[in-house]
Amino acid sequence: MGIVIESSVWEPKPSLYIFIFLASFLSIFLLPNFSNRTLTPFDHGTSPSFLRFQRNFLLIFSLASGMEGVSSVFGEFELAYYGVSREQMVVSLCVGYLVAFFFSAFLGMLCDLIGQKKACLSFCVLHLLVGIWRRITLQPSVWVANICLSLATSIFSFSFETWMAVEHDKLGYRRDILNDTFWLMTFFKSASFIGSQVLANWLLGSDVKKSVVAPSIASVILAMITIIYITKCWAETPQMAVFKDYRMSFYTHIFCDKRIWLLACAQACIHFSIAVFWILWAPTLVADGREVHLGLIFPCLLGARMLGSTALPWLTSVPSSLRTEDYLVYAFIIMGLVLSVVAYDYQEIGVLVTLFCLFHACAGLILPSLARLRTMYVPNELRGGMISLSLAPSNAAILFFVVQGGYYRNIGNATIFAFAALGLFGAAGCMHVLKRWGKQPYQNGHKL
Repeated sequence: MGIVIESSVWEPKPSLYIFIFLASFLSIFLLPNFSNRTLTPFDHGTSPSFLRFQRNFLLIFSLASGMEGVSSVFGEFELAYYGVSREQMVVSLCVGYLVAFFFSAFLGMLCDLIGQKKACLSFCVLHLLVGIWRRITLQPSVWVANICLSLATSIFSFSFETWMAVEHDKLGYRRDILNDTFWLMTFFKSASFIGSQVLANWLLGSDVKKSVVAPSIASVILAMITIIYITKCWAETPQMAVFKDYRMSFYTHIFCDKRIWLLACAQACIHFSIAVFWILWAPTLVADGREVHLGLIFPCLLGARMLGSTALPWLTSVPSSLRTEDYLVYAFIIMGLVLSVVAYDYQEIGVLVTLFCLFHACAGLILPSLARLRTMYVPNELRGGMISLSLAPSNAAILFFVVQGGYYRNIGNATIFAFAALGLFGAAGCMHVLKRWGKQPYQNGHKL
């Protein structure tokens, strides 16, 4: 008598999607009733020119995030479709992080000098070239695509935020309303990534062989729309920076300020931990042969990040003595504890997904909060250089662990998660020290 073992594929319950959507909706639209706000974050009662400025920027940023999302969601599938082996995928990943490591430290400084509008256009051009390359080549070069996309991702990490902050300041808008744009960037970026996944799945359809190039066409179209919109509808105050003056200013305000080093260290740690998560989350869930619908879990994680970003206006609008550094300490500790549990304790899929959602909810709060601190401590004309410089050590660490763990297999996934957790605990320490060394809250008359 044979024994039939039934296997089931784990997937999130529909109630989880409903909860995340309703929680995000209520968090945004109930805010005026429980804080000193009288309007929603989408309407500050300011001049129509600011609303046009903010909405134009968020539209451009969402289109750019969609390009990043399509390339990240579709990239691994495309490699598998063309028969790229696991070793080749790891090598291409190493090449991408190697390029990011060598160029990230200088790209931000270069873009500060030439202007962030040109940097954003360069980001779009890189995606356009990769999309065209994939469309006209039956088996596109993995290295060429990865190098271009790594450069594009490095530019994306600082250029749009810097451009928005510089123009916001030069146009004379209130600095307190800049905080809402920061968390809205995180919110719309996550929403765009979810939309890019839906778009890629819809374009692929059922006939994969005929539609495998469709996402590349979508990237080309998005890139062309964004280039036209940036060129025609978005102005930039001409840059007057000279390299010698920029170098002196960067040395004085960045290298000689210990508070900037603490802020850069925290940024590097969160960047490293998020990169490690996206590399290892799928292998962790499918360990021991477990069957999981990863495509259904992905939007839950990004939805949790959207929900986490909506917590920022609650923390900054409700009258309280709590400073940005205070809640960042707790958020970093929670993220570190989550990765510690994942690293050292086997968990069921439901528990892991819950922990992963908590991880991304904290990330949704931390990322715009660090942008607020950069506004407080970093001059806008040096912002891009500071952000890109802070990403260099994290890219080096990612490259090391990808080589040792992914290629040579000398380091296990649990160890990599443990190092990411230690980095997050270190970031919490940086925020604690920054509070002691930093400015008094709201010392410049703007609520930051």
